[in-house]
Amino acid sequence: MGELRGSDRRIVAEQLGREPLVPFTVVARCSGRHPLVTRNAPWGPDGAPFPTLFWLTCPDAVRAVSTLEADGWIARLGDRAQADPPFADAIARAHAEYARERARGHAGAESFGGVGGTRTGLKCLHAHYANHLTGGDDVVGAWVAERVEPIHEERAGRLAAIDQGTNSTRLLVAEQRAEGFEDLARDMVITRLGAGVDETGAIAADALERTMRVIERYARRSRALHATTIRVAATSAVRDASNRDELARRVREVTGSELEVVTGEHEARLSFLGATSGLQEEVPEAYAPFLVLDIGGGSTECVIGTHGPAAAVSMQMGSVRLTERFVRSDPPDAGELEALREAVGPLLEGARAAIPFADARTLVAVAGTSTTVQAIALGLPFYDPERIHRTRLSRSNAERVLAELASMSTSERAALPVMAPGRADVIVAGATILVEVMGRLGFEETLVSETDILDGLLLEMLSCS
Repeated sequence: MGELRGSDRRIVAEQLGREPLVPFTVVARCSGRHPLVTRNAPWGPDGAPFPTLFWLTCPDAVRAVSTLEADGWIARLGDRAQADPPFADAIARAHAEYARERARGHAGAESFGGVGGTRTGLKCLHAHYANHLTGGDDVVGAWVAERVEPIHEERAGRLAAIDQGTNSTRLLVAEQRAEGFEDLARDMVITRLGAGVDETGAIAADALERTMRVIERYARRSRALHATTIRVAATSAVRDASNRDELARRVREVTGSELEVVTGEHEARLSFLGATSGLQEEVPEAYAPFLVLDIGGGSTECVIGTHGPAAAVSMQMGSVRLTERFVRSDPPDAGELEALREAVGPLLEGARAAIPFADARTLVAVAGTSTTVQAIALGLPFYDPERIHRTRLSRSNAERVLAELASMSTSERAALPVMAPGRADVIVAGATILVEVMGRLGFEETLVSETDILDGLLLEMLSCS
């Protein structure tokens, strides 16, 4: 779905020369991190349809494509489609795919047409190019890319990482810099690959299909942004699945890479690497060692260290796993909430043999549960990673947010402006893990980090390049 930083609103308004007409997120960035393509809501604030799903905002890119339009290429490509049936069929497929993508999470929006709102033929090369950059299978957008790129100077060796979790599928495309990397795309779609895996031991067919649709689009976006390597790593649900070979085969087909099924301990180390990158420069040495807490959908990882991971453990508890095991009511009743709390204790006690929890001075919480709880605690009007990253969440505020969430129905939680689509039904279990860990380990606050295993995957790639 892309991301929206607080600064993006100002920058996009400057790029367009006006305020954006509809809510948006950023799905691709240029070098320099300024927005390149936005993903727009299918309806405006007044309820009127907004048919252009992907909008090219970078002025340099807009000018480059405008040159092609001024040279008459819309008409020329239209003539080609009349004389070249395979080319016309490819355009039709792009329109159909665009309509389906617009309707993801917005039933009925597919009726607004295809690329840029048209149903047939060609209307706007800017819209086709934007669709291509976001991972659309767009023959016209790819044709435009061949003629206008590079828009800006690019460094060689761009990389992409896909984190396939139990609950979500996430993408990071980046360009290496002298210190770390610069984001070109960050995205997250809750695909719930691990639905039912705890009970059946296998990935369900429908979960596999919806996940692969996202991975395939991520792979095309990575290539459109010139990533030379795409790394795909899977965690808890895939570790537990008896049919993970089918996922591996499909991933190989669409990305050209082998699926990595990382161990729980490796997952913890990657989370530590991502969470603490640059942290030593921001936080005084007296606040180390750091204990990184990564609450996932199927498992929760803890890893302790200062300049690197010293000890790590992976526990079989996560927001999806515990929800499927204990929650039947909406909202959950008192007995179910108590069952969630009781499930955490023995697992955490068992982890004490591997982790010297008492040595930790700073708790660093990563991943969607913790960042969403902090977004609610801060009262944010929208999910803003710039406002959330490396802020402090008190235990009392975490407890308050948990109580609020537990009193709401799933639909009420889903209506919160910071709640990612698909997280509302499992956030109570995830928040329970967060509160229980803080309480049982004696932490009065946690540092909340937007960087996590996804960043760790890419940093590990850079260290090996």
